Amino acid sequence: MEFRRIAGLPPYVFTIIDGLKREARRAGRDVVDLGFGNPDIPSPDIAVEKLAEAARNSRNHRYSASRGIPKLREAAAALYRRQWGVELDPESEVIYTIGAKEGFSHLMWVLLQPGDAALVPSPSYPIHIWGPYFAGADARQVPIGSGEGGGAAYIDGVIETWERGWPRPRVVVCSFPHNPTTATVELADLQRLVDWARERDVVLVHDFAYADVAFDGWRPPSILQCEGAKDCAVELYSMTKSFSMAGWRVAFLAGNREVVAALAKLKSYLDYGTFQPVQIAATVTMNEAADYPAEVNAVYESRRNALIDGLARIGWEVEKPRGTMFAWAPIPEQYRDLGSIDFAKLLVTDADVAVSPGVGFGPEGDSFVRFALIENEQRIAQGIRQIRAGLPLLRG
Repeated sequence: MEFRRIAGLPPYVFTIIDGLKREARRAGRDVVDLGFGNPDIPSPDIAVEKLAEAARNSRNHRYSASRGIPKLREAAAALYRRQWGVELDPESEVIYTIGAKEGFSHLMWVLLQPGDAALVPSPSYPIHIWGPYFAGADARQVPIGSGEGGGAAYIDGVIETWERGWPRPRVVVCSFPHNPTTATVELADLQRLVDWARERDVVLVHDFAYADVAFDGWRPPSILQCEGAKDCAVELYSMTKSFSMAGWRVAFLAGNREVVAALAKLKSYLDYGTFQPVQIAATVTMNEAADYPAEVNAVYESRRNALIDGLARIGWEVEKPRGTMFAWAPIPEQYRDLGSIDFAKLLVTDADVAVSPGVGFGPEGDSFVRFALIENEQRIAQGIRQIRAGLPLLRG
C-alpha cells in the first residue's frame, strides 16, 4: 500500500539515539538524558486542582468549542496586555489551538497550497520545515545563525531570498528565541521585518514558544509589539514551556484577524476543542498563577549555567544561550568529522549521555548537537563527568 504524503518524510533521526538510550538502560547503565525537550518541571498546582474540579462537573463532559471557550481567549488577551502591552480582541484576534504544533500545521493549510512557497529557518524545529510541505507548498530554507546576532542575520537572509526567489514566497516563518539554535532577536529587527512584509503582502508567522524562557534579565519581544504587526503577522503562544504544561496542549494564535478567522473556519471542520476542563484549568492558571513562568525560568537559568560552565571546565566551549530550554553545542573539533548522528551515538555508547543530533533539525545543523535542560543540576554535573570520562580526545 502506498502512502504518498508519508513516503516523502525522512527517517526521524532522534529515534536512533532514543533506541540506543533504551538499550543502555536495559543493560543497567545510568544514561543522563539531555535529548528530547520534554519539560520535567510540574505544572502549577492550581492547574491540577481546577482540572479535577471541572472534570467532576458533568456539564463539562460535552463537546467544547474549537475556537476555545470565551474566558480562555479573554485570559490569553489579558496575558498579552500584561506581558507586552499588546491589546487583542479575544473574539476576533485570538484563537485557541491544541498545542502550537497543531496550530502551526493547520495554519499552513490555511495560508499555503500547491505552487506556493514559504521561507523557513534552517536548522529549525522540524514542523517549521515540514508544515509547509504537508500543505503541498515549497519550504525554502534560509540559514539561521545562533546567539544574539542570529535573529537579525536570519531576517537579512529572508529579505534577500525573497527578492531573488520565484514564485514569491507568501509566508515567512520565524521563531525567537529559536529552537534549536537559541538565536534571539530585538524588537527593532522584528519591526524591520514587519515593515518589509507590509509592503510586500507577506504573512509573518512567529512561533513564540519560548516567550517566557529567557535569561540574564533579557525579555524576548513579541512580534505583535511592532507597529502595524496586525496587518501582516500572527503569533503562536504556548503554555507548554511558560507554565510547564506540555501534556495539556494549550496554545493560542493571535494577531491578524483575517488569518485568525480563516483558521477558525478550518478548525470548525477538524475538531471540537480539547476537553473543556483542560480549557477551564488553563484559564484560571493564566489569571491566577501569572508568576509561575518566572519560577520555571529561574530553574532553566540555573540549569543553563550548570551545563555551560561545566562543559567549559572539560574543554567544550558552548555559547551561553539567552533563551530557550536548550544549548546548541558545536561538535568539538576533535570529533567534528563524525557528523552529528555518529557523535550523538558516541555520547550514548561511551559516555552514557543522550543529546539530539543537529542534523535532525535540518542539514545546516550537522556540525552541532542540542542539549535539553531537562535534568536537575546534579544530574547535569554527573553527565559532564561522564562526557569527560567517555571522550578522551576532549582531555587533549
